[in-house]
Amino acid sequence: MDRFAGFVMSAILLSACSGESFVTEDNSVLSGGDVLGHDMIVLGERLENPYTTENVREAYVSVYPTKSREEIQTSHLYVRFLPKDSDEFALLDASELELLDYPLDYQILVDGDYYHDPSLPDESITWQYAVVPKDYEFPDIKYEILDECHITESDLGSRADDGIDWEAVEREAYRLTGNTEMLEPQTRKPKVNPSGRITIVDAHANGGQPFGVSGVKIVCNTFVKFSSAYTDRDGYYTIPKKFSAKLKYRLMFKNEKGFAIGFNWVLVPASVSTLGKASADGINITITRDSDRKLFLRSAVNNAAYDYITRCADEDMGLTLPPSDLRIWLFSGLSASSAVMIHHKSVVKSEYISKFLGVFAGIIAFFAPDVTIGTKDMTEYRDVYRAVCHELAHCSHFSQVGVAYWDKYIEYILRSYVTTGGMTYGDGTGQYAGHCEVGEMWAYYLESVMYKERYGGAVPQFGSSYWFSPQIFRYLDERGFDKADFLAAMQTDVTDVSALQSRMTSLYPSKERMIEQVFYRYR
Repeated sequence: MDRFAGFVMSAILLSACSGESFVTEDNSVLSGGDVLGHDMIVLGERLENPYTTENVREAYVSVYPTKSREEIQTSHLYVRFLPKDSDEFALLDASELELLDYPLDYQILVDGDYYHDPSLPDESITWQYAVVPKDYEFPDIKYEILDECHITESDLGSRADDGIDWEAVEREAYRLTGNTEMLEPQTRKPKVNPSGRITIVDAHANGGQPFGVSGVKIVCNTFVKFSSAYTDRDGYYTIPKKFSAKLKYRLMFKNEKGFAIGFNWVLVPASVSTLGKASADGINITITRDSDRKLFLRSAVNNAAYDYITRCADEDMGLTLPPSDLRIWLFSGLSASSAVMIHHKSVVKSEYISKFLGVFAGIIAFFAPDVTIGTKDMTEYRDVYRAVCHELAHCSHFSQVGVAYWDKYIEYILRSYVTTGGMTYGDGTGQYAGHCEVGEMWAYYLESVMYKERYGGAVPQFGSSYWFSPQIFRYLDERGFDKADFLAAMQTDVTDVSALQSRMTSLYPSKERMIEQVFYRYR
């Protein structure tokens, strides 16, 4: 794990492009002062699973002595998978199963973001735990069936009129297995669908009032019974299953818009922020810049990316969407951000990167990011917002021009960074400098106007001190051009600013004079 992470860090440093919580009684996570666990989970003793078929049978007979034990049949299997490589992990990740990297039937002594089975080598992928239907067709991946289970929630719809109090059976199963303390008091209302709202504060927008953490996945479980839901645009969620036991809650940063936020030294596609245990009623969270830093940054990046992708719609900015299955990694030790698009097969095919990474190139191609966000100097939501807008502007450009174009773009960035002692954009000379010029003009322009549209005031001059000129787009924007007009011109054959000028002139001939004047002024 450490050796692998070292290779990853080296690759990302070269490809830089630009600059258990405590839940209150009312089920809201405190806005500041909490410390979430982000290290490896520490397990305690193994607990007896109340949802095994045999344990539910015992509880059923205890509540209904005249009933037959055989009426309780296996509905689900509690299993674990051991992918041998990145291809098998990708196959498993695409299966739509709810996967967890720690066993569900153990006491958790110290909560955290991840777990790695100590019996496995550090550099290998760890066991992935899941609950599957009894007739599940297993892929060709090593697996073990840990328990046969009867999860009563799955049968409630078809057995609602059978006169059986399934909540009483479930509670009895907890009592028989020694897990009574996990149940909610019987004085409370019956089983409920956990619901609530996840919000975040941007001190410089919305009057400083909380707004929703949008499209993020909230997962909860008690033993092998778990469920999940995505928050809506305003941060509200309702879990589809009903529960009567206290639940473990976590946010999984795999967004319904088709991107995931990962890394933080955990080599899985989506980071998880554990939120501890709380009532089955659900939890309400307000996140501020004074909250746990990783939770704040992950949530802010999530919202900025959700906002960007939403605004790409024709009725708003009308931009080409970033590619689906976008992977965004956060680096707390870096200030620079990038859109290297490695997961979408850019860079890793180049001879330069392949030689550097050697045997790790294939692994990097799966686990490595499309976008990296360097969070070292970020203290405000707006710092996150502008960086994400910049990098996703690059992603929209990538969607139009493809891998071959992007390899040249990143090769210029890599070469400039190495040969100039860290100058990200070099001096504007050398092979493929034009790719960089066009791409950075666009990204700094869009970053500036989206920042202005969110926070008000004058349009910032982001990027105007470099050798390329985002001022060209800002000038034309002020005179009637739309954002989509610029991106429409940035096709695969537009490899420098002269080609950009020619393409814009051909697309908008009635404005030829204006285009000529502004390109002349800023070149």
